[in-house]
Amino acid sequence: QVQLVESGGGLVQAGGSLRLSCAASGGTFGYVVMGWFRQAPGKEREFVAAISWSGGGTSYTDSVKGRFTISRDNAKNTVYLQMNSLKPEDTAVYYCAAKRGYFSNYQDPAMMNYWGKGTLVTVSS
Repeated sequence: QVQLVESGGGLVQAGGSLRLSCAASGGTFGYVVMGWFRQAPGKEREFVAAISWSGGGTSYTDSVKGRFTISRDNAKNTVYLQMNSLKPEDTAVYYCAAKRGYFSNYQDPAMMNYWGKGTLVTVSS
């Protein structure tokens, strides 16, 4: 059983930056696909980014490409989401998630096996 705890959320002005962290425990972190999702008020949870167990593969939703970077440190059992050039539409609760198996189907929240409780990111205009 993998436990995930997010941190790093907060209030930032448009154009600013935040770095989210997700610390994992209780499992074999190095062999799971890690992802970030977000959910804005009144909207469904959506895929943001994912990274393969080795870190060699990454994927982003179109709206964050060029602004967000996902990375992981398997020695620290931690995955990061560096968010730059933030926009008000990035405001949401950001969730860390983990998926056993191959680096595929990571965009579907239903395919993720473990979830954190989320951290709120608010971008003011």
